[in-house]
Amino acid sequence: MGNGHSHENKGHARTRTEEALHASELSYRRLFETAQDGILILDAETGRVNDVNPFLIKLLGFSHGEMVGKTVGELSPFKDIVSNQAMLERLQKHGYVRYENLPLETCDGRKVAVEFVSNVYQVGNAKVIQCNIRDITARKQTEESLRLLSSAVEQSHDSVTITDAELDLPGPRIVFVNPAFTKMTGYTAAEVIGKTPRILQGLRTDKAVLSRLRCDLEQGKTFAGETVNYRKDGTEFDLAWQVAPLRNSAGKITHFVATQRDVTEQKKLEMQLRQAQKMEVVGQLAGGIAHDFNNILTVIQMQCDMLKMDPQPSPTELEYAEEIGEATRRAAALIRQLLLFSRKETLQPRDLDLSQSINDMTKMLRRILGDDVEMRFKFAPQSLLIHADAGMIDQVLMNLAVNSRDAMPSGGLLIIETSAVDFDESIPAPSIQTRPGSFACLSVSDTGGGISPENLPRVFEPFFTTKKADKGTGLGLATVFSIVQQHHGWVNVYSEVGHGTTFRIYLPRLASGSGQKSQAADRPALQGGTETILLIEDDGFLRAAAQKTLSQSGYRVFTAMNGTDALEVWKQNRDQIQLLLTDLVLPGGMNGMELGECLLKENPKLKVVYASGHSAEVALKELALKEGVNFLSKPFQSFKLSQTVRRALDTAPS
Repeated sequence: MGNGHSHENKGHARTRTEEALHASELSYRRLFETAQDGILILDAETGRVNDVNPFLIKLLGFSHGEMVGKTVGELSPFKDIVSNQAMLERLQKHGYVRYENLPLETCDGRKVAVEFVSNVYQVGNAKVIQCNIRDITARKQTEESLRLLSSAVEQSHDSVTITDAELDLPGPRIVFVNPAFTKMTGYTAAEVIGKTPRILQGLRTDKAVLSRLRCDLEQGKTFAGETVNYRKDGTEFDLAWQVAPLRNSAGKITHFVATQRDVTEQKKLEMQLRQAQKMEVVGQLAGGIAHDFNNILTVIQMQCDMLKMDPQPSPTELEYAEEIGEATRRAAALIRQLLLFSRKETLQPRDLDLSQSINDMTKMLRRILGDDVEMRFKFAPQSLLIHADAGMIDQVLMNLAVNSRDAMPSGGLLIIETSAVDFDESIPAPSIQTRPGSFACLSVSDTGGGISPENLPRVFEPFFTTKKADKGTGLGLATVFSIVQQHHGWVNVYSEVGHGTTFRIYLPRLASGSGQKSQAADRPALQGGTETILLIEDDGFLRAAAQKTLSQSGYRVFTAMNGTDALEVWKQNRDQIQLLLTDLVLPGGMNGMELGECLLKENPKLKVVYASGHSAEVALKELALKEGVNFLSKPFQSFKLSQTVRRALDTAPS
C-alpha cells in the first residue's frame, strides 16, 4: 500500500512541476512576444541566432527567417558592434555585456540608437545568450535637445533666472541663474540661489510694474515689463524682462523662468533720439521765425542808424540810439545762436581777444543782472587770442551770467575771470575732455545755492531745467555746451549745494596774431550812386527802411513784395534796372533764387544781391554767395547794405 501511494505522489508532483514549467514557458513566451524591447536569443557556443521577437523584427525590418541561424556579426544591423568575437568572448567569460549607445542601421537605412544588454543563462543542458535591445533614439533626441537648450541658456547674452512657483511672501526663490545673470548683476549663482529676486530691487524699482508682474503670474500669464534694478555694487541699471510659467505634464505651474536684459544703453540712445527729435522741432521753429524776426531787427537797426545820421542829435538821443543798436545786435546773435544750435546756421569765426570781448559786454551785463548782483572782473594780463564767432562768445557769457543770476534770487556775487592755461601729458587732466595745448579759459562763478549731485550730470541736456515753467526753457546751458563744442573746446562745471557754482570754458588759444578791430572802429564814408535798384522784400517795414536808406544814398529804387510783382515791375523798367536786391525766401511760389535766375536770362549783365537770415553757407550752397559781395546776412546795418550794393555794382562782369 505504502509503495503505491509513494509512486502516486511522485507522479502528481512531476505533473505539477511539468505544468508549472509549461506555465512558465508560456508566460515567458508571452513576454517575449509582447515585449517593447527587441530580444535576440543566441547559442552561447556558436553565437548564432536561435530566436528573435516581433518588436526587434519590426524595429530592424528583417524577417524572422532572415535572422535565425546567423551569427550577430553576419546580421548587417550589428556589423558595427566593436569586435563581435570579443563581445562573445566577454559574454562567455563574464556572462554579461552592455553597450549604452549602440548605433544600428535598419534594412531601409535608418539610423537607430539602442541600449544593448546581453546575459548568459542555462536552459536545460545548453547555455543561451539573451540580448535585450532597447530603442533609445527618442531619448537621445530629447537629451540632445536638452543639451542644446542648456548650452543656449549658458551662452545666452540675456540673463536667465528660474524660480520656484511660490507666490506667497517672500515670493519665488531662485533655483537657477546663468552666467549672463552674474555678468549683469555682479551676483554669483551661489550668492542668489535660495533667495528671491527682491535682492535686485531698490528705491527706484517701479512698484506698479511689480504689482502687475504678481497679478500676471497669479493668473498664469506671461509678463513683460521694464523697471530699474540694482547691481551688487549698488549701481542702477534699466531692466527689460519677461517672466513665463513652466508647467508639468499635468498642467500645474511648477516654476517661473525669467529672461532679463540690461537696456541702460538702449535707454540712453532712446533719450538721445528724443532729444534729437526735439532739436529737429526747434530747428523747424527757428527756421520759421528767423526770417520774420530778422526782418524786424533789420528795420530796428536801420531806423537806429537813421537816428544817428540826424544832423543835430542830442547826446541823450545818441546814447539811446547806441543802446537800441546794441540790443538789436544781441537779438540778432540770439537768433543766429538758435539756428546754430539746431544746425541751421554756421559759425562766422574771426580772430579776437577773449578778455576784450568780455569787457565789451560788461555794460549790458550790469543792466541784465540788476543791482542785486555784484559783478567782479579779473582779466588775464596777457592777450588771449582765440578764433571764434564773436556773437556766439557773447551768447556763452550771457547764458552763464543769466544762469548765475537765477541761482541767486536774493542777490549775490558774480565773478568773471579770464586766464591763460596750458595742458600737457605730465599734468593730471581736470576732465576726460582735456587735451594737451594752450587754451584761453573763461570762468564764471556765483555764490548761489549750487547744483545738487543728481542734477549736475544733466545740466547740459537740452530742455532740462529745475526752474519754473515761466523762468527757463532748459536751452541756456545746452546752448553753451553746443557753442563751445563748435569752437573745439570743452566745459567743466564744479558745484556744491549751498556754496555756489563755477563754470570754466576752455577754448584753443592762438599763438600769435591780432584780433580784428571792433565794430566801434571808424568806418569809411558811405559811397552812394545813381543806379536803379529793384528791391524785393515781403516785410513792409523792412522794405520801406531799405528803400529809404538806398534813396538817401542817391539810388533810384523800385520795390515789390514778391516774385510775381517783381516780374511786373521788371517788364516795365527792365532797361533801367542795374541791380536786383531780393530776399531768398519770398511768398507766392517763386523764391529769390528763381527770380534772380529768371532775370539774369533776360539781362546777363544784371547784378544780383541776395539777403537771408541764414549765413551764406547755409542759405544756398548751390550759389557762389559771399558775404558783403552778393549776399547780405540779416539783420544788416545801413552801412552794410550800402557797402554791399556799391561793391556789387562796381564788380566787373564775369
